[in-house]
Amino acid sequence: MDTKEKGLNTICTHVGEVKDNAYKGSISPLYMSTSYAFDDVDIKRYPRYFNTPNQEALCKKIAALEHTEAALIFGSGMAAISTTLLAFLKSGDHVVLQQTLYGGTYHLITEEFNKFGIEYSFTQGGRLEDFEDLVKENTKVIYIETPSNPLLTITDLSGISEIARKHGLISMIDNTFASPVNQNPFDYGIDVVIHSATKYMGGHSDICAGAVASTQKYIAPIFNLAKNLGGSLSDYTVWLLERSMKTMGIRVRAQNENAQRMAEYLASHDDIRKVYYPGLPNHPDHAIAKSQMKGFGGMLSFELKENLDALQFQKALGLIKSSMSLAGVESTVLSPALTSHALLGAKERERQGISDALIRFSVGIEEPEDLIADIEEALTKVKKLTK
Repeated sequence: MDTKEKGLNTICTHVGEVKDNAYKGSISPLYMSTSYAFDDVDIKRYPRYFNTPNQEALCKKIAALEHTEAALIFGSGMAAISTTLLAFLKSGDHVVLQQTLYGGTYHLITEEFNKFGIEYSFTQGGRLEDFEDLVKENTKVIYIETPSNPLLTITDLSGISEIARKHGLISMIDNTFASPVNQNPFDYGIDVVIHSATKYMGGHSDICAGAVASTQKYIAPIFNLAKNLGGSLSDYTVWLLERSMKTMGIRVRAQNENAQRMAEYLASHDDIRKVYYPGLPNHPDHAIAKSQMKGFGGMLSFELKENLDALQFQKALGLIKSSMSLAGVESTVLSPALTSHALLGAKERERQGISDALIRFSVGIEEPEDLIADIEEALTKVKKLTK
């Protein structure tokens, strides 16, 4: 199928299907085999080589959604991130990274890269000059995440790609929070696009997966390392992920609308001290977000007033669930200081602006009136406890 003139929901629904030639079923058949013939075949298929029928087809869907030539899928988002970085970095190389990153990525860099002799530098801010000032002779990669986790900062995609081209670097982005529905970094010159497919691609809190999309030129070395590291995805999970991605456009757009509504509600609330959401006009990066995003996403963060306990508030919620992950159809909250960014340590969290009072809110597809009622009830309970 030629995807150039196809709409988002059409791509989500139809690209990357496995044709059921035997029985003409309307969905992809599931090929569970881990062993395929080696003789008289065009392709020697093996699960660890990312080329079983279901794996191969799903990669086409992801590439089409990110407007790239090719893609790979992995057993987790961290498998995708670690394999991609290590495919282009060796001992003596240097990588420039955005200050505000997913906690797992930060931990990977600070705990493991020293073992491989790979140098790294984190920016002190999100301005373009903060990145360029850190580029050295041995720099090979520039790595960003936008919107960032958990403060929803926005990084200028075109500006980063220009810096990368100027210095001959490979630019990479964690595009998880935006999803392909809201942002296509490849269109702005970013070389490699990474996702935790556990999140918006899966969308139902029942899949663990990762994805990388890029040109054939860059996918080749990622594949060469990936087949040796063994971070492949089972075909049953691949099949579930393809099923989930058929509704990704509808789900994410609904979450965009709900998150905007919730951000505006929280921003006007007397019991809320601060709201972080790029769709709000007073967000410091609102203009950049508006220029490069098709929607502002389903993620936001907020802080309660100082006299209200963030953990007690989350426990008081009834409809909105406390959850370690995000981006499911159900709304969830967590405290980054206790979960996703706990490994950073108190000083580093403070430096990044991640307070103990910060609550990350993954907005689902429920009716916003019901979410508001749940928050109001929880705030009432917490305020009674403080008296």
